[in-house]
Amino acid sequence: MTNKNLHEDTSCPVDQDVLEESTEEVSDEADQNSANGFSEFNFSEELIQTISDQGYSSPTPIQKAAIPELLLGRDLVGQAQTGTGKTAAFALPILERLKKNVGHPQVLVLAPTRELAMQVAESFRTYSSGHPHFKVLAVYGGSDFRNQINTLRRGVDVVVGTPGRVMDHMRQKTLNTSHLSCLVLDEADEMLRMGFIDDVEWILEQLPEERQLVLFSATMPSEIRRLSKKYLNSPAEITIKATELKERLIRQRYISVQNVYKVNALQRVLEAVTEEGVIIFARTKAITIVVAEKLESYGYNVAVLNGDIPQNQRERTVERLRQGSINILVATDVAARGLDVDRIGLVINYDMPFDREAYVHRIGRTGRAGRNGEAILFVNPRERSFLSNLERAVGQPIEKMDIPDNELINSNRIKKLQAKLIKAASTERDNPEEANILEELIKNVEKELDIDPKDLTLAALNLAVGFNALLENGNEDWIRQSAQRNTRNDRRDNKFKQRRRGDFDDNRLEDEMDRFRVEVGHRDRVKPGNLVGAIANEAGLKGRSIGRIRIFDNYSLVDLPKQMPDKVFQALKKVKVMNRELQINRTD
Repeated sequence: MTNKNLHEDTSCPVDQDVLEESTEEVSDEADQNSANGFSEFNFSEELIQTISDQGYSSPTPIQKAAIPELLLGRDLVGQAQTGTGKTAAFALPILERLKKNVGHPQVLVLAPTRELAMQVAESFRTYSSGHPHFKVLAVYGGSDFRNQINTLRRGVDVVVGTPGRVMDHMRQKTLNTSHLSCLVLDEADEMLRMGFIDDVEWILEQLPEERQLVLFSATMPSEIRRLSKKYLNSPAEITIKATELKERLIRQRYISVQNVYKVNALQRVLEAVTEEGVIIFARTKAITIVVAEKLESYGYNVAVLNGDIPQNQRERTVERLRQGSINILVATDVAARGLDVDRIGLVINYDMPFDREAYVHRIGRTGRAGRNGEAILFVNPRERSFLSNLERAVGQPIEKMDIPDNELINSNRIKKLQAKLIKAASTERDNPEEANILEELIKNVEKELDIDPKDLTLAALNLAVGFNALLENGNEDWIRQSAQRNTRNDRRDNKFKQRRRGDFDDNRLEDEMDRFRVEVGHRDRVKPGNLVGAIANEAGLKGRSIGRIRIFDNYSLVDLPKQMPDKVFQALKKVKVMNRELQINRTD
């Protein structure tokens, strides 16, 4: 992206209902509502306190509907989008029903991706902070298997994992499911899309007969409906639909930046992007303070909003932001929950949010009252894999943005100064007496110095600019180095995406793809890349033209384009992978 593009409007519409997770006011009244809202579920005092500490003031529609059913121990099918509060909808009642000192997993949550598994596990840890004896573990591929085994042996209460890694532990008998009282399938439609439903069914078959089953899905394709009818016992069914489809234009972008340069990048973004009200979201209280102090040293008018700030001070801070006496707020998620200020033009995610719902909540602070808004996310190299999850949450791509360079910053500074000068020149001073005094002052200076009016104007501008340099001449080497590193990472990520399982539009799979069986599987140590390479080379296909790949013990299923020539089909039968012939055949 060129610097010019930084000012182009590429906003995309986002559903109002997705963004409006909850719109609680930050006030004493909100605290009272918090107690009233969640006390109706008869939660323990510890859990009510945790909910209050997290800043929740009242349950969302999915929480109101699901929590009573789950507290009764009923099976449940919930259809709701990301951003509706569904994680809390199942985590809170599950935690309330956990038994102490069991020593074995009581709850198993299946998630389609490791990122989501990590996020859900973190939510469970947050909500169980009032019960330090409860232990939570996330298990997923790519992490140390031995460490997971050791943690399981020490005893955990909640296991959150991807289907493949959960199956590995169950097969090796390192995950004891005999004491499971609840299984949650989170984002079941995504697991279907990624080819995990067979794995999920295998896991379900191994579980105790007496257990609670909870299924959440954004959509209800026929396969998910079949699964619920087969394994759930007279479930409660809850559907949270969008009630009003208002559009909000929020331009979403991300900057790839190493942690060591984040403050530098933040200062440059603030210089180049906007002078509207800004909220900067940080992960911890300590970070909010560090960032605010740094911005103050740059001359910005900034305030902090975190859990350590007393409620009455929070209210005053929010009002100052609303009135424009401060322009920048550095806040944690807890402190800013429900914050509603129309003049917020920019949200900066200084730290990657823990989960998708948090991201949806954050960016929902801008683009209010019919205004356009901007949201910029800082991403370090290790967090790049989370981007696709966030894009799915908001239903739109998050475009890449370059760190603003000196040229762009200087151009913006001059524009701001010009705008101020125009405004001052076209605005009369309210007090005529003061206006006369200023006119007399100009005449006196002209007479005393015998100075040209042009030079006097320049002197006034110098006075307005102050001692700070008008132009930014800071070192840009770190920006160029970051850009080069990001280019290499982009090339690597693009290659990965082309070969990644499930990197296809669902409608295309149904309309343009046939499913084939090949006689190689886990026993042959085959990987998706082996199949993609062999099939693409023989059939003359690009890797991205190959659809879902599902690998089982003795065979694999591969989705390929329809109307494949018979000559190619016959040739594929003889292709060898891991020294075994594919023996490809169409499935019925």
